[in-house]
Amino acid sequence: QGSVDCPNVEFEYGDADGHGAELAELYSYTEEPELSTNRRCFEEDFHTQVQGKRWLELDGGQQKAYVMHLLDGLEVVNRDKRLKVARAILYLTQGVFGDCDNEGDVLHWSRHNSFLLYQLGTFTAFLELLNMEIDNSQACSSALRKPAISLADSTELRVLLSVMYLMVENIRVEQEEDPPEWKTCRDTFRMELSFPVHSDEPFALLLFMMVTKFCSGHAPHFPMKKVLLLLWKVLLFTLGGFEALQAMKVRKREQLGLPPLPEDSIQVMRSMRAASPPTYSIELVEQQQQKRGHRSRRPLVKQDSLDIYNERDPFKNDEAGVDEEENDDVDSGIEGELDLLERDAIIPTMPAHRPSIERVSFPKGLPWAPKVRQKDIEHFLEASRNKFIGFTLGQDTETLIGLPRPIHESVKTLKQHKYVSISDVQIKNEEELEKCPMSLGEEEVQETPCEILYRAMLYNLPQYMIALLKILLAAAPTSKAKTDSINILADVLPEEMPITVLQSMKLGIDVNRHKEIIVKSISAVLLLLLKHFKLNHIYQFEYVSQHLVFANCIPLILKFFNQNIMSYITAKNSISVLDYPHCTVCDLPELTAESLEAGDNNQFCWRNLFSCINLLRILNKLTKWKHSRTMMLVVFKSAPILKRALKVKQAMMQLYVLKLLKIQTKYLGRQWRKSNMKTMSAIYQKVRHRMNDDWAYGNDIDARPWDFQAEECTLRANIEAFNSRRYDKPQDSEFAPVDNCLQSVLGQRLELPEDFHYSYELWLEREVFSQPIRWEELLNYQ
Repeated sequence: QGSVDCPNVEFEYGDADGHGAELAELYSYTEEPELSTNRRCFEEDFHTQVQGKRWLELDGGQQKAYVMHLLDGLEVVNRDKRLKVARAILYLTQGVFGDCDNEGDVLHWSRHNSFLLYQLGTFTAFLELLNMEIDNSQACSSALRKPAISLADSTELRVLLSVMYLMVENIRVEQEEDPPEWKTCRDTFRMELSFPVHSDEPFALLLFMMVTKFCSGHAPHFPMKKVLLLLWKVLLFTLGGFEALQAMKVRKREQLGLPPLPEDSIQVMRSMRAASPPTYSIELVEQQQQKRGHRSRRPLVKQDSLDIYNERDPFKNDEAGVDEEENDDVDSGIEGELDLLERDAIIPTMPAHRPSIERVSFPKGLPWAPKVRQKDIEHFLEASRNKFIGFTLGQDTETLIGLPRPIHESVKTLKQHKYVSISDVQIKNEEELEKCPMSLGEEEVQETPCEILYRAMLYNLPQYMIALLKILLAAAPTSKAKTDSINILADVLPEEMPITVLQSMKLGIDVNRHKEIIVKSISAVLLLLLKHFKLNHIYQFEYVSQHLVFANCIPLILKFFNQNIMSYITAKNSISVLDYPHCTVCDLPELTAESLEAGDNNQFCWRNLFSCINLLRILNKLTKWKHSRTMMLVVFKSAPILKRALKVKQAMMQLYVLKLLKIQTKYLGRQWRKSNMKTMSAIYQKVRHRMNDDWAYGNDIDARPWDFQAEECTLRANIEAFNSRRYDKPQDSEFAPVDNCLQSVLGQRLELPEDFHYSYELWLEREVFSQPIRWEELLNYQ
């Protein structure tokens, strides 16, 4: 792992893994015996209702009749009977595997039964049961009293959540051979989950509330992995995946009258190739010695900027006055439990003038079209006018009088590549609405699933973000077990702990897999929320971002990457023979310690690479154009951690690492840039260019000292103004119009209570006729 010839990782990023893999991750290996329990519950009831036939042999009408019978069974008061019926329904959603011969059949019948169950109202029935279980104070209090929580404490919840997850996942995934009624069914289900029908909030909010209740310690028995997987799939289904998001972005730009996007980012990334892997110092020395035929005075060489050992500056001996920030001794800057880097070995280095060892083949063109912001053009003209004329014209980008010809050409080129984002338009509109609330009137807000979700989440959003990050911290492989951290293993630990070595190994794999799936689902949830909120309104995105930053999301992600990323991505924490649906239709071979150690034959673990890319994308979203947050990356010594992540030969992951390195390059100092030229070259080749961006030199206007606190405070004030204007609408607003016409005021019909009619004359006598009117006071009143 991590050797020079580390192979290219053939990984295609997408919304989710393959359909079978996503269903398999719902179950932990400890739950495997429950599959046969579900089958038994179904068959006991089915054979009393239908004689001499299997489920697959029934026609559509008979299947519907039997499902209606099962749904009636959910209405009974007896808890155990209700659980048996729920298990029978779970067996249907699992694909009646007892009647199937192969995995394909199981998956086919799982989808068929999910659509059938949805059409008959099963999801709504299970939603009511889920609400009952969440409010079950008896289960909560018994779980709180127990010293150790196991699978048995969450049996009912796991059955309910499994049925709901299987229905959501099976209906969400589109296949070419789906009949038209299934497509209609999918659209109806999406609408039902997005727009609250029976309650005041969307279904995703209920799952968010389960997450916060679990993290607060009031419900430690909640099966968090299943809740988070269901939450992720519900958001993916209702809001849309990455390709749907790209299509929405294109449509929104058209509506706002903006020019089309210069390229489709998804396609560009798919066609990118990974950079060459890190070359180790010792191997380079051997190559050089063979070429030269004599020993160098300094035996180790630093050639490759991607070398994980290069945390030390090789030019330190050459220059005495090196800034302290160049020293990559990582101090424990990530507060409390977010302790970061261990010190790396100090490797002495060769002189700078050395022959190149490998030939670099450059691509024919750069992958991304350059972009220029309006602010960049203004900065350029401001500097040019100061230099040539001696005064500036503010935000005027049209007047070029007195400037030399080359400046005219530069401005023309900048304007050709000017890019106006949807966020720029939204910020401008928000400024106008704040400035002229009366004349511009009410803003028309489109009721999209994203808008409804944000409105529902708004008041508890900080708690939701903190809860997700707490679970992410507990599931991170670099986290040390602490007494005060939350227990996320409640839905994986068996009632009786293992006795043999084999059982212990199996449970160890299961626990690691469980944590990996939790990291995968949280990273996907956070990324989906950030991307969709950013498209819906920039200040919704900024609100979520700011609370993630306040909850230490940046150091947490850096802590996650402060491990051997190659070994995390190639981890084999799965036992393929125990995965659903394989384990339901195949005879299980006898497991041995050797077969468990060998693992599967996959080159990498899909979910772990997916998680890493998602976390890097989140980090990019949080820090882009934010100087204060970029400085956090510098303060927490992220450069060596990120450089280590470049060892993974996967183009998309490398791109996001290089983006994070690019934004902080100007703050890392000249020595770092001199000693990491190959990284600089990779950034140049792979990351989009911003004209006038002096990222590689550090003399940019943005590299000046900033008042970071003021930057965050201004952003927070803008977010609060947006939230109060759009979502806090008091009835007695000072801007509400006042009716000054006497006729219309007197002509208004007032709703009076019924008993007022009987006492009307008495009221007149007491309140009007018997009260003396002091006209002089009225006339004297100023």
